[in-house]
Amino acid sequence: MKSPRRAAVSILRAWAKGHVYAESLIERHASRNNLSASDRGLLNAIVLGVLRHRRLLDHWIGELRKGKLDHETRDILRVGLCQLLILQLPDHAAVFETVNLGKSPVRGLINAVMRKAAATKKSLLDLSELPPAIAHSHPDWLYNRWRKAFGPEATLELMAFNNLPAPTVARINPLAPEATDPPAGSNESLPAGYFQIDGPIPTEWLTKGTIYITDPATRHGIELLAPQPGEQILDACAAPGGKAFLIAAAGGSGQGLTCTDSNEKRLPRLRENLSRLHITPDSIQAHDWTQPAPTKWHGAFDAILLDVPCSNTGVFRRRVDVRWRLRPQDITDLTRIQQSILEQALPCLKPGGRLVYSTCSIEAEENDELLQQFVELHPDWQITETRQALPQIDGTDGAFAAVLRRRSSFD
Repeated sequence: MKSPRRAAVSILRAWAKGHVYAESLIERHASRNNLSASDRGLLNAIVLGVLRHRRLLDHWIGELRKGKLDHETRDILRVGLCQLLILQLPDHAAVFETVNLGKSPVRGLINAVMRKAAATKKSLLDLSELPPAIAHSHPDWLYNRWRKAFGPEATLELMAFNNLPAPTVARINPLAPEATDPPAGSNESLPAGYFQIDGPIPTEWLTKGTIYITDPATRHGIELLAPQPGEQILDACAAPGGKAFLIAAAGGSGQGLTCTDSNEKRLPRLRENLSRLHITPDSIQAHDWTQPAPTKWHGAFDAILLDVPCSNTGVFRRRVDVRWRLRPQDITDLTRIQQSILEQALPCLKPGGRLVYSTCSIEAEENDELLQQFVELHPDWQITETRQALPQIDGTDGAFAAVLRRRSSFD
């Protein structure tokens, strides 16, 4: 059985070579190596810790070791320094276990770096003189972008928030035959129906569909959509099903709900999730909303939710690898997709219908600016309400949602 530390190095090497999400790699390695619950927890903490603090760890490595390092040795040192300086594990364990991860020719080097780090821990952990983007491990372009958008202080708070472990929050499923109640005192700071789970997730609750794991920020788009019983509602970008669950929970059932997703491979998981949550939509099918909708859907829906593909900049504490994959051009490219999806979905509304556009982005380019440009080009449409959740202010994931209605429907 591979140790969690050795598995962490393997995961980091695989992550660096491809586009597989870190969470998927952790689950794959934990299952393959039959890790215990405690070892799985350590593996998760190390990998996510390294990815959250990757730039700071590399800065420390540069301070402790001058000269080039091969990729595997660098990942071993990241794993070791994460244990020593981020997770604050005992010095002897962090040093000994990290040295054992290296091959014979580099063990002396790893030992020297780790012992030097342990001896100079206090000075290494003094980040006051470091540039903020290094201290908080974010790319310079994102730091500069957010500094311009939110100001210096809020940007520091945002980056610090992004490096916090994300809590596990569950939403009670009112559609489950055996409804459960939140543990006493567990949801005092959360919206009604949500509660935080400390420790392992109760497997029985998941299996019976009595809860769904989701951040409270996901509710904003659904609250603006305001589903009503008897309405025909489209969830256009539905997989893996979190928003569809909230729509069905608000409307009392999955009746009248149509779910689509652009990737047919995601539909089995969507069906499985909704079935487990006691939801049977009218229809689940694949459709790419950058392309024209089938004629049968034109004028068919009272309400449409467009939870469009986005940069995910509001969910960095959960999607820890996104900050290292994302590029400025990606945001511009995404806005073209978002605009196209919006254009193709509007004809599917009934007269007087409403459309909610939502993202898990905190970028104005994908949110307010995009919709303002849209209504300028389409003066018969108007934004009637918007919400923007910001992590550093709201203490949740970042999210944006806005309602669009045709002017003639309310003038």
